Amino acid sequence: MGEAPRTPSFASTGVTGLDDILNGGFKEGNLFLLEGTPGTGKTTIAISFLMAGAEKGERGLYITLSETAEELRDGMASHGWEMHDLISIFEVTPPEALLEADQQQSLLYSSDLELGETTTAILGEFARVQPKRVVIDSLSEIRLLAQSSLRYRRQILAFKHYFARHNATVLMLDDRTAEVEDKTVHSVAHGVVKLEELSPDYGAERRRLKIAKYRGQSFRGGYHDFTIRTGGVTVYPRLVALEHRTEFSRKQRTSGVPGLDKLLGGGVEQGSSVLILGPSGTGKSLYAFQFITAAIARGEKAALFVFDEELGLLFGRVRAMGIDLEAMRASGSLHVEQVDAAELSPGEFAHRVRTSVDELQAKTVVIDSINGYQAAMPEENALTLHIHELLQYLNRQGANTFLTVAQHGLVGDMKAPVDVTYLADTVILLRYFEAFGRVRRAVSVIKKRTGAHEESIREYRLGSTGLMVGEPLEDFQGVLRGVPTFAGTAGPLLNSDLSGDE
Repeated sequence: MGEAPRTPSFASTGVTGLDDILNGGFKEGNLFLLEGTPGTGKTTIAISFLMAGAEKGERGLYITLSETAEELRDGMASHGWEMHDLISIFEVTPPEALLEADQQQSLLYSSDLELGETTTAILGEFARVQPKRVVIDSLSEIRLLAQSSLRYRRQILAFKHYFARHNATVLMLDDRTAEVEDKTVHSVAHGVVKLEELSPDYGAERRRLKIAKYRGQSFRGGYHDFTIRTGGVTVYPRLVALEHRTEFSRKQRTSGVPGLDKLLGGGVEQGSSVLILGPSGTGKSLYAFQFITAAIARGEKAALFVFDEELGLLFGRVRAMGIDLEAMRASGSLHVEQVDAAELSPGEFAHRVRTSVDELQAKTVVIDSINGYQAAMPEENALTLHIHELLQYLNRQGANTFLTVAQHGLVGDMKAPVDVTYLADTVILLRYFEAFGRVRRAVSVIKKRTGAHEESIREYRLGSTGLMVGEPLEDFQGVLRGVPTFAGTAGPLLNSDLSGDE
């Protein structure tokens, strides 16, 4: 009988989210490549990798050919890290004698000799420290010393076999500064992690990574956003809704506004998404806030993500309509986040929404608005895919999601910046219309996947008592076009003096 296959053990990267993408981390005893242009976070990830090992009692060795040991320590201090006793820094530099005036000609000695001396120094330090984890920073220096692709490949292979015999996990960094892109190490390495930095026309830089290769190991493919902040690198794994499912009973969730609940056929089903569509000023946010108020009244928790409005102004505006969001937040029932689209990547935003559901147990999530969400996207054509995965995930967790979209225009044929009506389970359409010399508002439900709904159009008003939805406008034709024709009495119209805005 043959031997049972050995279960691989993994070395944690020390980076939140990266181990999840790698399905455990780096396989111990192998060589990995971490590549990216300068400033993408290679050194920060490498130090995190060594610190994660030190916390487990494993010795680590950082071999630097480009930065000084002092620069590395300064970088660690900027993240609030202290050098662990189990981590050694080995600075590979020319002998001081080479920098003296009377020894300048020595700088021109053979690269063969220099590469050999560098290799000997690295292996000698490894033998002295006997580390479990090794970082070599960076390969561009070794590539320059090798001069030819053949000698470079042979040198990397020599390192690989030597470290493998000693069961060390090695992370090699490459800053991709070579004039010609060299894929030599890609074929030699057990796995390759690529880091990228994107510079949008406006706003902060965006960073993302992907696993280009990992032999014999499944991993989460595609690009994943990550950030570098004080404390290190945080990676936000791409959300895959199919990986998450929670059992729950599907109940009707009401808004607390009788006319709106009648229009929705009793309410919205738990674990479904609602899109609230309309021009600016029609009250899209207020409709969503009604469901937040109703959820908290039932004893549930809710989360609100605001892209378009300053929170102080928002709290004051809706308080005048009888909804005290600030008090709900103070009680711990409502989680509110002001989202800056210019500073936030889509992956980080999805992570924040997911955290509100997983950790805070929010069952009602409001994203106000998709227009602001779109501004956070580096590529507009990926927006619907991001929203699709996010909505599917929230639905599978039994949460109700409310999205608002501001359409261009006021009456007549209006366009939305992005069409996500096919993604939502329910679509609430808000419109302005003119009747008897006044601008009025109308609401209708044009889609509901999870049950029957009214096909009527109802007038609504916004005021100090909040949202008021009237009876169906059966005596009007053309309300959705904005200029209806009257075919009956004015009875169904709301004639109170309520006033307000969105």
